[in-house]
Amino acid sequence: MSQSAAVPTIRVIIPTFNRAAMLVRAIDSVLAQTCQDFELLVVDDGSTDNTVEVINGYGRRLTFIRQVNSGAAAARNTGIRAARADLLAFLDSDDWFIKDKLEIQLAVMRENPAYLVSHTQEKWLRRGKHLNQKKRHRKESGDLFDRCLRLCVVGMSTIMARRQLFAQVGFFDESLPCCEDYELWLRVAARYPFLLVDRPLTVKEGGRPDQLSVLYRQGMDKYRIRALCSLLESGILSAAQAVQARQELARKCRIYGNGCFKHGREEEGRRCQEIRDQVTEGIG
Repeated sequence: MSQSAAVPTIRVIIPTFNRAAMLVRAIDSVLAQTCQDFELLVVDDGSTDNTVEVINGYGRRLTFIRQVNSGAAAARNTGIRAARADLLAFLDSDDWFIKDKLEIQLAVMRENPAYLVSHTQEKWLRRGKHLNQKKRHRKESGDLFDRCLRLCVVGMSTIMARRQLFAQVGFFDESLPCCEDYELWLRVAARYPFLLVDRPLTVKEGGRPDQLSVLYRQGMDKYRIRALCSLLESGILSAAQAVQARQELARKCRIYGNGCFKHGREEEGRRCQEIRDQVTEGIG
């Protein structure tokens, strides 16, 4: 951390839950950054492994907040609320930064002060092996609303955002056990463009059974549907955006509802049908 300034330029927020072994790699990747003008906050979301011992081993090189288990959204919100820095960067505890990530992204943000949020390309690994990304996952700059409707195209660990962004759009939705990033980036993309740093500056490792995308893989569209319903009720969308959102909501309800009927969850399937019928009328 910079010793010349009372308040660092960047706060890096790492939420974690029962990932002590992987947490070391994430923390070390931040502390080894070529840019040291940051403060590192680790928010332990009620871990029951040796996470506390691991964090305490870093002493004063980081700040540590421990809370009752409340989910990833709540842990990130804790970090945002406690932030002093003007810029916030996020790192999931099973990902890590390339050594000059903060330096490069900070320079780009300074060169483009009108942007409230930026993201980067990322490298994907699965069980330690490189994974090629499909074209639809490729990161872009500008208006991402249409792409964000279909899937989460913003990597959580690639983000650097000005603190005022959260004052404008709000925080992560703590009622969502997963897809909380999908929901937030939709609210952001509805109002603001994203700035892309077109370099892979974060490494994301998948394929483990403890990841939310694995734990909820059979029902993630359930939470995306909730997010879209909430977005349509928020009143922040333009007329054109509302049409796009209804179209995607109808599509997701059809796919997820058919899956519910197939697996015997008929009440949930009928609810999806009802939502689809309602939004289809709105599109017409």
